[in-house]
Amino acid sequence: MKQQKTTAPSMVALSLTMLLTVTACGQSSAGQDEGHDEHADDEAHTDHSEDTGGRVSVEVSSPQPRLGITYDGGVAVLNGETLEVEDDFEAEGFLRLNPAGDGRYMFLTDGNGFRLLDTGTWAMAHGDHSHYYTMDPLLTDITVEGPEPGHVVAHEGKGALFFDGNGEVHTFDLADLDPQVEFETEVAETQEAHHGVAVAFEDDSRFETLGNADDRFGARVLDSEGEEIARDENCPGVHGEATGPDGVIAVGCEDGALVWDGDDFTKIDAGPEYARTGNLFPAEDSNVMLGDYNEEGEPMTQVALVDVEAGEITTADVGSAYNFRSLARGPEGEALVLAEDGHLHVLDPDTGEETDAVQVMDEWTEPEEWQEPRPAIQVVDEIAYITDPAEQAIHAVDLGEMEIIESADLDFVPNELSAVDGKDAAG
Repeated sequence: MKQQKTTAPSMVALSLTMLLTVTACGQSSAGQDEGHDEHADDEAHTDHSEDTGGRVSVEVSSPQPRLGITYDGGVAVLNGETLEVEDDFEAEGFLRLNPAGDGRYMFLTDGNGFRLLDTGTWAMAHGDHSHYYTMDPLLTDITVEGPEPGHVVAHEGKGALFFDGNGEVHTFDLADLDPQVEFETEVAETQEAHHGVAVAFEDDSRFETLGNADDRFGARVLDSEGEEIARDENCPGVHGEATGPDGVIAVGCEDGALVWDGDDFTKIDAGPEYARTGNLFPAEDSNVMLGDYNEEGEPMTQVALVDVEAGEITTADVGSAYNFRSLARGPEGEALVLAEDGHLHVLDPDTGEETDAVQVMDEWTEPEEWQEPRPAIQVVDEIAYITDPAEQAIHAVDLGEMEIIESADLDFVPNELSAVDGKDAAG
């Protein structure tokens, strides 16, 4: 395995103005709380109050989610509470956006590599609690270059960037991400270049898909030395990746799903000869993964409920078509489907029964080309963020009350949507 450095960042000249509101940690009107380490507070604020690029941080009282939205010509970062645009950056080409996996950073891809986007929200661990900070977002010059950048996966504190054009997998420690400092990646090659995905484990072993320019057909696992220890080629059209309980990893197939349990591969058959699942969505403490379910020649109205423990796939019909950006999981593991009838449908993942629904927008139709804007959904805690390209708008839906609690007009047609929660604490 070889090492590669990211493209060195230039010192971006920023003309950002922010109010510095660093509050004393845990301080009451009578002074410092009993047992509170004043020196530790000073150290935390000194180390994390100002970014070397000129940005100044603000300590806030709670985690601050932020959203990333691509559009034709750039990417915008929004405040997750107010839906106001925090900043907007120009970028060319067809833009894709993925969370890095640490609650703060995202990777923007434009066909030439993965470019680090700092959303400007994060947490710092301090004893038995955390402090929360925000600053202006920054689209950095830090880029991992390569042909046809594809999937980004975070697992066990490791990130994996997959390049479809040459089959390279670049892995790195999430803790090394920094808006002013380039980070090194370990580079490995899959057997053949293909549209794939990889998962890096803490011990430097990894899971990766198998395929070539014409076909995708399975997955394998390699140890920390790069030696293959398991392989399964019974997954035609392999796509998508999700991590379940106890380290289970699943990928979708054209006839079901393929599951790695840490020791062995297991194929879960869908039943029909062709019933493609290309995207899987897990939930904490749930054995059921939500997936799309595409029977050839039919509009997708059914979803797959993949029970990785029981080894079974059941389906549920929402009564309206949806697409690959329509699925998410709620705070209690509920299955969420944003359908073309304009409703957000809530399903019990164990039974497939619809338990609730709310109309979010007018009826819409999936565009012919997958790159074209269509509604998308992302969930942070109890809030579902939903874009409405037809109206150039974004909505925030309270999943507890099942009602729209905030909406905002946008100056652009939203395409890809990603979200970070600002919760992950370092230190």
